[in-house]
Amino acid sequence: MATLPDFRVETYFSKWEFTARYHMTASDAQSLTIKELLALADDEDRDAFENLSLGYTQTFGAPQLLQTIASTYERQTTDNLLCFAGAEEGLYVAMHAILDKGDHAIVVTPNYQSAETIPLSICEVTGVPLDPLQGWTLDIDAVAAAIRPNTKLISINFPHNPTGKILERDRFDTLINLCRQHGIYLFSDEAYRLIGLGENGLLPAAADVYERAVSLAVMSKPYGLPGLRIGWIACQDRELLVRMERMKHYLSICNSGPSEVLARIALKAREPILANIHRIMAHNLGLLDGFFNEFADRFEWYRPDGGCVAYPRYLGAEGVDRFATDLVEKTGVLLLPSSIYRSELGPAPHDRFRIGYGRAHMEEGLEVFGNYLRNGQ
Repeated sequence: MATLPDFRVETYFSKWEFTARYHMTASDAQSLTIKELLALADDEDRDAFENLSLGYTQTFGAPQLLQTIASTYERQTTDNLLCFAGAEEGLYVAMHAILDKGDHAIVVTPNYQSAETIPLSICEVTGVPLDPLQGWTLDIDAVAAAIRPNTKLISINFPHNPTGKILERDRFDTLINLCRQHGIYLFSDEAYRLIGLGENGLLPAAADVYERAVSLAVMSKPYGLPGLRIGWIACQDRELLVRMERMKHYLSICNSGPSEVLARIALKAREPILANIHRIMAHNLGLLDGFFNEFADRFEWYRPDGGCVAYPRYLGAEGVDRFATDLVEKTGVLLLPSSIYRSELGPAPHDRFRIGYGRAHMEEGLEVFGNYLRNGQ
């Protein structure tokens, strides 16, 4: 196996995430404490957590958790699900279970780094860039033109990290039909699928509408619970799920028992949890609208459709990397420059930064950020 390159976002965060005072580029939503989460549990689930045996768990996931996960889909059963220790493990396993040397994959760019570096370590990959001049939408004709006889997989991520774009439903349906026509797997990173505020609405889970789709989901992003390290894949292809399970035996083997129970509690309480996160997001988007309107000479604002991250353009002559470094060193306000999202598959925007809007108390960081700009920095 080819050596994977440094994971740029994690390397960047290892330096700043827990030292910067204002983490304004977080890609997850507002979190909960264990006490707050247990307060949402019924008596049976609270008792299950308090009296849990800390032994091994089932590789596919606890049956009760799988039942709860299945209830979040339109057409999935427990037989269509496989749990992982977070979404990253699921992405890694899926790419290796589907792709082989001699295959070809198509990946949307910019993207979460491992969405391209993992398939690139296996086979040939073509990038299809999202165009900021077209509202970051996906050019389906460009996808079709990239398909080869050996194309095995197309990888998408909507709501998109880092732009917050939700693909229009007609384009999504056309992409599904294109995959079906060619017998191509569709890997759909749906980490943000349940949180969207834009006019395009929520997309269905790809696994609910296409028999060769692989839908990746996780507790980290929409529920604000990355510390649980619980993710999963939904897929109608049972043979593929079994291949992925066999690969998981070499990795995490099984999930954390306490995390599985806590994830089940959160999923059962998903309506109030998601409603609160949507309130925070709507409030913060209003703050960002006002902020970028005030500093329109420094930034170009694109209002995201969903997820809890956005990707504004920086207009300063010194470049976004120098700007972001100066900002965090002088004020403790952490942003993620677009160099983190550079791609080996083609050109990507170099003048943008990721800002998160899913966490509470955004006012504090924006005030410091604004004062930095007002003081002529």
